[in-house]
Amino acid sequence: MRWMRAAGRGLLVLVVVMTGYIASGAHADEGSGAGRGPLTLATAGDLTGYLGPLLEGWNRTHPAEKVTLVELPDSADETHAQMTTDLRGGDRSRFDVLNIDVNWTSEFAAAGWIRPLPRDRFPLRTFLPPVVDTATYDGRLYAVPYVTNAGLLLYRKDVLAKEGVPPPRTWAELEHDARTIAPKYGLGGYAGQFLPYEGLTVNAAEAVYSAGGTILGDEGARVTVNSAAAREGIGFLARGFREGWIPKAALTYKEEESKQAFQDGHLLFLRNWPYAYAVASARGSKVAGRIGAVPLPGPNGPGTSVLGGSNLAVNTHARHPDSAARLIAYLTSEPVQRQVLTKGALPPVRAALYQDPGLVRRFPYLPTLRAAVLSAAPRPKSAHYDQVSLVVQAVVHDALTGRETPEAAVRRLARELAAVSHR
Repeated sequence: MRWMRAAGRGLLVLVVVMTGYIASGAHADEGSGAGRGPLTLATAGDLTGYLGPLLEGWNRTHPAEKVTLVELPDSADETHAQMTTDLRGGDRSRFDVLNIDVNWTSEFAAAGWIRPLPRDRFPLRTFLPPVVDTATYDGRLYAVPYVTNAGLLLYRKDVLAKEGVPPPRTWAELEHDARTIAPKYGLGGYAGQFLPYEGLTVNAAEAVYSAGGTILGDEGARVTVNSAAAREGIGFLARGFREGWIPKAALTYKEEESKQAFQDGHLLFLRNWPYAYAVASARGSKVAGRIGAVPLPGPNGPGTSVLGGSNLAVNTHARHPDSAARLIAYLTSEPVQRQVLTKGALPPVRAALYQDPGLVRRFPYLPTLRAAVLSAAPRPKSAHYDQVSLVVQAVVHDALTGRETPEAAVRRLARELAAVSHR
């Protein structure tokens, strides 16, 4: 996922080694505070290249706590593997602050890898309300939201305009247009992220949620996926592949591959994160000026997106936890959050930015994204989230490729998720 690359590629994983005492702004006293020192920040590949210049601002105003950027792998799964391997080293860990996928918060907190944070240190009331829930576990704050995300339906507005039809609001409309309109223009109908990786978990969860179902309850203690809604959601996706209005190539798509197919003019509809809209609208894109974005459709109207993004957390064995908090305060300040959007094309967590007239003119999808975030749902919370996600990926992929019926896939999901929950 792209920061979350996300969830997405919406994921940017930061790992920070630093010192100091939390301050509300960038110009706190640098001189003699005990325990302050240089910072190391590791991240999954920053594809928009915005982070280095942003951190230069920190380095200029915090000369005693300079940040050195270290990039981890592009893949969220690989980044998770490297990060958890490091954290299992306890006090030998190289990492002090981690910007983790929103769905890793519960896992890392339950494992004792990240420490609780004081709510009054951070301006949580200025954030979009749903994002704060992603940073909590067992009633306590274990991270601070940094980037949020919600899936959108991108569409070729020039094609729909020629046909005289509005963008789809329901699955039936999406299916009809993908099946009948797309072939007239030599386009694939619809795609999402259907390679067996975290993106498939997101797409599957969105289908289940949009149909009114759930996957887990009580922070992973209860399996709730065996429902008519789950069968309907997974069945909708499986039918798309079976009937061909979702191209078989989409079984190989992650965020970037699906974005590129849409950007190159090969798709009528695409589910992706907002970064894909920004990149596909940029100069040089074959579809620049010809795309729009609406909320994901559902069975009877707008559907439910999975809440993506990333949270900043502090390693339990952080050598300099006060400085870690200082950097978190800086990265979540409104000026920096504005740069997260304008330089990185990543959705900020500060609510006021979504109603800034200048930003809305520059990023016309912001009102749609705000509505999607406010109605979004988190992926299932679990202390064993990595195993939960692997189960969902494997089972749903078998349904999409026709190896298993949606009905059988849902029953298998229930069995395998129950086994994970009771470990």
